[in-house]
Amino acid sequence: MNMKEFSKKVGLSSHTLRYYEKIGLLKNINRNASGHRHYTSHDVAWVTFVKRLKETGMRLNEIVEYARLSDGGSDTLADRENILSKHREGLIKQISLLEDHLKALDYKINLYKSGKVC
Repeated sequence: MNMKEFSKKVGLSSHTLRYYEKIGLLKNINRNASGHRHYTSHDVAWVTFVKRLKETGMRLNEIVEYARLSDGGSDTLADRENILSKHREGLIKQISLLEDHLKALDYKINLYKSGKVC
């Protein structure tokens, strides 16, 4: 698929995709005879995963490091697992904090609904 189709499919602008390519998050992008980028289903899966990491708070430099390690093959599995495990631990803490915030908001909303607060 071309840049426009890929951009629409993954929900990122062409500018962002070119930037990801520049910093090494998108590698070995095929090009057609006229030099235009041609993306594959593998590229869609990878960018979808990158977006998931980013949307869950992983910094871009950490994602770039993860991508760099991925190029190292099976020798880097432990390092990649470590990166993802640390990120997971952070997400669990964040979820717990958000649940506490939600409980506090629910408590306040229920006070308003009950009419016990002026």
